[in-house]
Amino acid sequence: MQLTAEERAMLDGAEGAATQKAMDLLVRYADALGAERFVETDNVAGVPGAAHGFLKDYYRDQGGDYNAIFSLFDLDSDEVVEVPRMKAFSCHLQGGMDPDLWREQGMSETAHDGFVYDEEQNAEHGVQLLKTCTPYVAGNVPAHGEHCAWMESSAVVYCNSVVGARTNTEGRESTSAAMLTKRIPYWGYHCPEYRHGQHAIAVEFPVGDVFEWGMLGYFVGQSVEDGIPVITGAISNPSLIRHKHFGAAAASSGGVELYHMVGITPEAPSAAAAFGPNLPEQHFVYDAAERRRIYETLNAVGECEDVDYVMLGCPHYSIEQIAHAAQLIEGRKVHENSALWVFTSRAVKAVADRNGHTKTLQDAGAYLMTDTCSAISQAIPEGTRVAALDSAKQVHYLPAMMDIEGWYGTTAECIDAACTGRWAGRLQ
Repeated sequence: MQLTAEERAMLDGAEGAATQKAMDLLVRYADALGAERFVETDNVAGVPGAAHGFLKDYYRDQGGDYNAIFSLFDLDSDEVVEVPRMKAFSCHLQGGMDPDLWREQGMSETAHDGFVYDEEQNAEHGVQLLKTCTPYVAGNVPAHGEHCAWMESSAVVYCNSVVGARTNTEGRESTSAAMLTKRIPYWGYHCPEYRHGQHAIAVEFPVGDVFEWGMLGYFVGQSVEDGIPVITGAISNPSLIRHKHFGAAAASSGGVELYHMVGITPEAPSAAAAFGPNLPEQHFVYDAAERRRIYETLNAVGECEDVDYVMLGCPHYSIEQIAHAAQLIEGRKVHENSALWVFTSRAVKAVADRNGHTKTLQDAGAYLMTDTCSAISQAIPEGTRVAALDSAKQVHYLPAMMDIEGWYGTTAECIDAACTGRWAGRLQ
C-alpha cells in the first residue's frame, strides 16, 4: 500500500483509536483486493453501529452498546474504543422496522427500544438518518465521477450507471471504516479502465414501462451475471423509477453493479464509447420469447391465486409511484383477507403526507411504511402464504426468504389483487 502522510498518520493513531482501527481494517481490505492506494471519498452510505437484539446480546459482556458494536463488529477491532463523529458525509441506509408502525410489523417493544437507541447514537455521531435503500431519492445524489463508498446493490448500480459516480458494492465494515477516514481502496469501479462494457445486449421487444424495465433487468442480470452489459435497441421512457427497477432486478438475478444503455446513460454516448478498448465477450438478444421466459421465471413460485399480501416499494417507492398507487386505490378497499404495505423513505413519506396520498392509502386499509421492507425486516402480515409484488427484485428474494408463494405483475395488477384478494395478472 502506498499511503499518503495523512493516511499514515491515521494508521499510527494521530486521529484517535477508532480511526486507527478503521485504517487498519481498510489496509487489510486493500491488501486482500490487491489495491495499491486509497481514494478519498466524502459520500458514504452504510448501516453503522446498527444491531438486532442477538448482536447486542452477543457483545453484552463487552458493553453491548454502540461503541462495542461499532468497534468489535464494524471495525473488527480486538477492543472496544470510543467512536468519534464521522469524518465523511455519511448516510444510514434501510433499517429493521418502521419507527411508527413497528407493532403492525410484528416487532417487539424490546426490538423497538433498541432501534430508537441505535438511531440516537447514529445521529449523535453525525450519520444522516435517511433510512432508505434509495438514498438518491432522499437527497443524496452524487456528482458524475464522484468517488463514493456505498452498500446496497440496487443503490450501487444506480450510482454507477445512471449518475456516473464511482463505487463498488461495499460492506458494513468497509463503509463504517470509510466514515471515519474518508478513504476507500482504489480498485474495481473506481478505476476508469474497469468501467468499460463487456457484453452486448440487443433489445428487440419494446421496453417502455416500469413492469417491462424490471423484466429486462432480470434478463440482463441472468445473462451477464456480474459483468458489465452494453444495452441497445427498443428501450424508451428512461426515468428514475425505471432505472431503479431495472438496476435492482439486474443486481438480483446476477450481480450487475454497472450497466451502459447506449444514448441513455452518461458513459454510453455510443456503443464504441461504452465498450472502449473491449470487444463484446458475448451477445444476447431480448425478444418476445425471452420476455415470456423471464415472466414465467418470475412467476414460477406462484400457484395459489388467493393473495394474502401485496408489497410495493422495492426499491423504496418514489413520490411518483406513491401518487400512482394512491390514484389506483382511491375509493376502494383492501380485501378483508389481504393486506397492502407500501414502503418508502421518511423523506418521501413526508411529501406523501402533505399531498394526501398517505391518507388515501390509509382510507383504503393500506399502510405506507418507511425505513425497511419485508425482505430486510423479514416482516410480513401474520398468516401470509401468497404475496403479489411489482418488483422483480422482491419476487426474487421474498418468497425464498419467507417460504411463501409470489406473483410478479404491474402495480395496477397488484392493487387489484389487494382489493379482490385474488391474483389475475397475465402477460399481455
